[in-house]
Amino acid sequence: MSASKGTIAILTGGGDVPGLNPAIRAVTFRAIREGYQVIGIRRGWAGLVEMIPDPAADNSANIQRLTEEVVNRAGRTGGTFLHSSRTRPSHLPRAIVPPHLADQYTNEINDVTPHVLKNLAFLKVDYLIPIGGDDTLSYGQRLHDEGMRVVAIPKTMDNDVPGTDYCIGFSTCVTRTIELTHKLRTAAGSHERFLVIEVFGRYAGFTALLPTMAGAADRCLIPEHPFDMEQFAELLCSDRKRNPSNYAVALVSEGATMREDNNMSFEGTEADQFGHRKLGGIGDRVSTRLKELSAKYNRGARVNIVSQRLGYLVRCGEPDAIDSIVPMAFGNLALDLILRGTSGRLISLRNGVYDNVPIDVIRGTKKVVDIPKYYNVDRLRPKYETFERQPLFIMTSDG
Repeated sequence: MSASKGTIAILTGGGDVPGLNPAIRAVTFRAIREGYQVIGIRRGWAGLVEMIPDPAADNSANIQRLTEEVVNRAGRTGGTFLHSSRTRPSHLPRAIVPPHLADQYTNEINDVTPHVLKNLAFLKVDYLIPIGGDDTLSYGQRLHDEGMRVVAIPKTMDNDVPGTDYCIGFSTCVTRTIELTHKLRTAAGSHERFLVIEVFGRYAGFTALLPTMAGAADRCLIPEHPFDMEQFAELLCSDRKRNPSNYAVALVSEGATMREDNNMSFEGTEADQFGHRKLGGIGDRVSTRLKELSAKYNRGARVNIVSQRLGYLVRCGEPDAIDSIVPMAFGNLALDLILRGTSGRLISLRNGVYDNVPIDVIRGTKKVVDIPKYYNVDRLRPKYETFERQPLFIMTSDG
């Protein structure tokens, strides 16, 4: 595959978020008009692992030619029409090594990067644009280290990719969290209960802290600060008592931990190729303990709970305005770099300005909430301070 200026490949990895399709659309429109051919790698890194570098092979499940007609309609929708996966080519289990590679890679865990590079060369890819979180982009950096020209675009609901104040998908997540929390208030208020909502956030609590700051909840529990259940129960009982409708609301990040055991809550024991087990259940654990402790702070009477896990409700459907505009800008910024012959960069939004940073920032310190600056550990809620010269989403600056 070739064009007058060359070929650009784009892929999406990790979890789906609203805003991926607008980014794909922006890259494709601009690239074609600048004289490039654009191909989509299907199912993230899996497409480059499973592809067979043979003109006679049917690689339609792995590679898709992108045109303006293909991306235009999809650009208005959520998710990713290129599909996604959590495949990690540098750590591929033998059980899922493709049949055509089975004789070459026989270890329990295999690094199939030579095969990935062979496929990129076969496709005559001049530039690769991966869109993903730090897991997906860390392998993009690996390919950059191997000589592939890579321009990365950050995406994640948690907004925790270092080097940028904003990641595609975060605004829609915050918007939906606020909307759904307010809708669920009617159930909590009607029955005079606590409303405990589990939201995304493995290591970073932005998706719980920011909606709470916006008035969606009374308290929030975030991964950066192991919480004390007695303290939490006392605060929430006080909130409920002050509320004329006799209910209170708390947002709980999926990665939050109780001080009494300091263990994350997982759905099962299986881990993905990046070593992550699927989180889930802290909301229910908190609800159970909260009900038990509530009598102590409610004159001996237990308070019932409405416990809800938002999960995919905040990452499905169409993007909001910010997640329609930012991906458009990110895609065009990627093309700006390519037209200058620049690679090894991560597109970023910092201090309200679009920019780019070295891709090796991905392997730096994790981006998390600055507790002393933004979280009141005595009140288990945001600090309403330091707003002057802060970024749009307040506590999301990466310095």
